Amino acid sequence: MSTTPNKQINFTIVPDEPGSKSEATRTYANFCAVAHSPFDLTITFCDVRPLSTDDIRQAEQSETVRAPIVARIALPFGVVPGLINALQEQLRAMQAAQSPEGTQPWPKGPTH
Repeated sequence: MSTTPNKQINFTIVPDEPGSKSEATRTYANFCAVAHSPFDLTITFCDVRPLSTDDIRQAEQSETVRAPIVARIALPFGVVPGLINALQEQLRAMQAAQSPEGTQPWPKGPTH
């Protein structure tokens, strides 16, 4: 019986795009709810559409608006810091591309 020392390899994980454009999907969401359990963080993405008269009446009664869920993603806590960093970097890049030098288009603070 031979033992082989563990070999270390460096690699980058990249999204595996589908073979054809017809297989590719992109889902739009304009609202997300965040919750957690002791084991993971769950982000539920919804598509809130313009409200009908009936929706408004119901919202007046219940003080809630129901939005269709388009995706629910559960993440282990180990990937959350990397996700937060990636989102912040994308937001910084977008703000830098859209603002004149020295100005910032959005006030600092939480983004919901």
